Amino acid sequence: MKGWQLVSADNPPDPPPRGHVLLAPDRFAGTLTAPEVARHLAIGLRRARPAVPVVELPVADGGDGTAEAAVVAGYRRVEVEVCGPTGRPVTAALAIDGRTAVVELAQASGLRRLPAGKPAPLTATSLGTGQLVAHALRLGARRIVLGLGGGACTDGGAGLVQGLGGRLLDATGRDLPPGGAALRSLHALDLRALPDLSGVTIVLAGDGVEPLFGRNGAAASSLGQHSPRRGASREEIRILEAGLRRWADLAEAASRRPTRDRPGAGAAGGVGFAALTFLGARFEPGMALLLELLGFADKARGARLIVTGEGTLDVQTLRGRPSVGVARAGARADVPVVAVAGRRGLTGEQLRRARIQAAYVLTDIEPDPDRCRRQAGPLLEQLTVAIADEWLPPRGPRV
Repeated sequence: MKGWQLVSADNPPDPPPRGHVLLAPDRFAGTLTAPEVARHLAIGLRRARPAVPVVELPVADGGDGTAEAAVVAGYRRVEVEVCGPTGRPVTAALAIDGRTAVVELAQASGLRRLPAGKPAPLTATSLGTGQLVAHALRLGARRIVLGLGGGACTDGGAGLVQGLGGRLLDATGRDLPPGGAALRSLHALDLRALPDLSGVTIVLAGDGVEPLFGRNGAAASSLGQHSPRRGASREEIRILEAGLRRWADLAEAASRRPTRDRPGAGAAGGVGFAALTFLGARFEPGMALLLELLGFADKARGARLIVTGEGTLDVQTLRGRPSVGVARAGARADVPVVAVAGRRGLTGEQLRRARIQAAYVLTDIEPDPDRCRRQAGPLLEQLTVAIADEWLPPRGPRV
């Protein structure tokens, strides 16, 4: 089933067919995107139970796949060429429906945009994300949801501001080069070209807890041993921290908003700080926000079963990953929820407390983890046989 049509006051959404199965998985990181997971589940279920309607609604929590999930849910996909994290142009997508746009940091400034996956901790920039936000504004968006997961940069959101028209100048009046290290030479800000955001709401999808500075701050979180793909050494962290402090001093002075100590200022290498400071943004829990944008409650109404999932079901799942968000929302709709995964590290009791009633795992049918990764799609289709047998027994003819 294709994604739902665009929704407006003149074009209300069709209700889902009653007795349907709602497929709401997250991605299998490094293996399958969330739409690919949903597609393989749909293929398998239609093969096993051709009479049961299936609705695909892949989910995300603000990181990779957030914009694509919105597109599958009915938003219009808009592609634009922007600056990638290392300065190379990339084609990034945003999703828009009427006056609401979904912009994903990972599309323009994400780890997956690093050439050959090589980290660039001192020079990676969020410029392209600012360009995406600017494009959403040009399209008429008045509510922009900015997903902050999967970023490759630690520039405090300075690039975001530059992408929106701001200038960061050194002591000679020249524009600073990109990246967090260059912020140590910041001397002045020219914000005259920033767009007028009166009447625009910027919502940050995330948990809003990361500090800008300190042991758990934006620079420290890029340490290679904690975040290998962002890859900063301890000396580089000291450089980044110094740059962020210089940036925070001038940014707060220019905006007259003391935001450095607000929860979430350190999100996405400090992009949260820039969004709070210059865009007047606010945080909302990423999973709840995205489910609301995707119309999850309407699509779950009347469902017979919800299938969610992710690459690994483990303790991180219990800390707010999309599978748990879907399961809790399913419980509120009084619909049973099961999960699929590549691997499982949770007990049955842990799953039940998370409102997941059963888990179906690729390693149950293929013990070789390498083959699980290579053949994840067909193996997911095989898993649906067990799901259908246990949760979707054929309904006999009426008498």
